Amino acid sequence: MTEILPAEADERLERLAATALWADAEEAALVVRRLADPPGERAWTVLATPDRDGAVFTSIGADGAGHIDLIAVDPVAQGRGIGRALVGAAEEWMRAHGAAEARFAGNPPCYAWPGIDVRYTPAACLAESLGYERYRVAWNMTADLPARYDEAEHEADLAKLAAAGVTVAAAPVGDRATVATFVREQWNDKWAWEAENATGLHYAYRDGAFRDGAARDREILGFAAWGARPLWFGPMGTAEAARGLGVGRVLLRRCLAEQAAAGQTSAQIGWVGPLRFYSRAVGARAERVFWLYRRALD
Repeated sequence: MTEILPAEADERLERLAATALWADAEEAALVVRRLADPPGERAWTVLATPDRDGAVFTSIGADGAGHIDLIAVDPVAQGRGIGRALVGAAEEWMRAHGAAEARFAGNPPCYAWPGIDVRYTPAACLAESLGYERYRVAWNMTADLPARYDEAEHEADLAKLAAAGVTVAAAPVGDRATVATFVREQWNDKWAWEAENATGLHYAYRDGAFRDGAARDREILGFAAWGARPLWFGPMGTAEAARGLGVGRVLLRRCLAEQAAAGQTSAQIGWVGPLRFYSRAVGARAERVFWLYRRALD
């Protein structure tokens, strides 16, 4: 019987992730560090074999469901039942924390992937052999960097924003409370956490004006972030009042330019909804596909 014990998210785990997760090897260490620094209220743990040839991150979502956030088995140790043992140990931990359902699905705002990348076929086979049901499909888009786009359209967007009195700016780490509040009010707490914890955060605003002798506060109209999930772009949102001004395109391109300056040659746009927007704005293409799985815990 394979022994599974609580473990630390240390360099040994980072090396295991880089070895096992061949499609994500370059950023595996960053993903491990991200998962090990989730929102303070999250219940989570790492479980591993004594010699670290297999490990799993597991957590409880805001809705009470259990999540397998990352599972990695050293290729030389595969076929020995380690993956099954890790999932079984993770499920026991979930039950102990009140979960009635287990998922191979991203647990935002702090997650590794939306689900199982279809290229990790053994992981999908493991989930299905253990009775997990595939219930949803998600996908990412890839944008080559530096991003390709119509310069004339971009200049027209900037001119339109200027004419509307809209300014775009970066929100430095440590000075993001106002933007995070806007994101929380317009969307949700998860996106607000991602905005605050992103590597880069950009936003659009309109300065306050005097009306009836009273000053109005600065009006934030949209935001875009990258690096909340290491090296990926997102989330991004534009307030209803600013739709049609080109705010989203400008903020997207600012983030991707920053990612290119940081040395990235491509960017993953995570958990994409509007394919056409990203395709037209920066020539992004749909590429990574994820299957989301779940099963009831007895």
